[in-house]
Amino acid sequence: MLIAQITDCHIGFFRSDVGGANTRRLRAALDRLRDGPNRPDLLLLSGDLTEFGDAASYARLAAMLADLPFPVHLMVGNHDDRDALQATFPDTPFDQGFVQYVLPLPGLRLIALDTLEPGRHGGAFCAERAQWLSDQLDADLVTPVVIAMHHPPIAVGLDWLDGDADAAWIARFTKAIAGHPQIRAILAGHLHRTIHASVVGVPLTICPSTAPTVALNLTPVDPERPDGRAMIIDEPAAFALHRWEGERLISHFENLSAGQPWAVLAGYDTAFQDLVRLNARERRG
Repeated sequence: MLIAQITDCHIGFFRSDVGGANTRRLRAALDRLRDGPNRPDLLLLSGDLTEFGDAASYARLAAMLADLPFPVHLMVGNHDDRDALQATFPDTPFDQGFVQYVLPLPGLRLIALDTLEPGRHGGAFCAERAQWLSDQLDADLVTPVVIAMHHPPIAVGLDWLDGDADAAWIARFTKAIAGHPQIRAILAGHLHRTIHASVVGVPLTICPSTAPTVALNLTPVDPERPDGRAMIIDEPAAFALHRWEGERLISHFENLSAGQPWAVLAGYDTAFQDLVRLNARERRG
């Protein structure tokens, strides 16, 4: 089973620019998923779908998703608005006022969490949400689980975006997942970069964004002294493809250059056939 993940689209960054750069970058990713060689079984949009949480941007997103030949499941991030999202996408599950749900898949449960707190840039995970997650995990201790959330429950060293690694919301999340070996992976977004880590022993994969990329600078930032560093850079749009193999999740990432797949420098022809045959023989032992 192939699960595509697109995150941090930020549609409507320039309110008056209907065909803005973020829209074009998202369209390139959607076109690649639809028309490329790796059509997914489903697409997970893991938050910050829009820049301002406005109805016009959600309507634009809905139009972009309407012709896709695979199901799409939405999540919220700190730039989203739950009410506006529900008005445009009424089939999106809400539970206890949050965009949180369990998606039953063949041999897998995907649990989507809501880490939005209006007015806050960083993550949130209140006691009610933590209890909901605990209840879902306790309801089935056997079927493997993948958890998806917008905010990663970890500090990664991007100082101007990181929250407090000891924040109460992170403690509530880690307490809820501890002691549940059926959890195979955690998927997140928010940081606009590809990052790998772990949380209480569970692999964490942070998906790159379709919107422009956060510059990689791991030196501390002074909130009172701008130093001219690069903050956002125009790296290509990217997305993830998570391949579920029955017991483990294998994640791949694809970048799109100027809205198109990268130029092909070599194809599978007779020049490559010897290498393909050699690798096949090695796999067979």
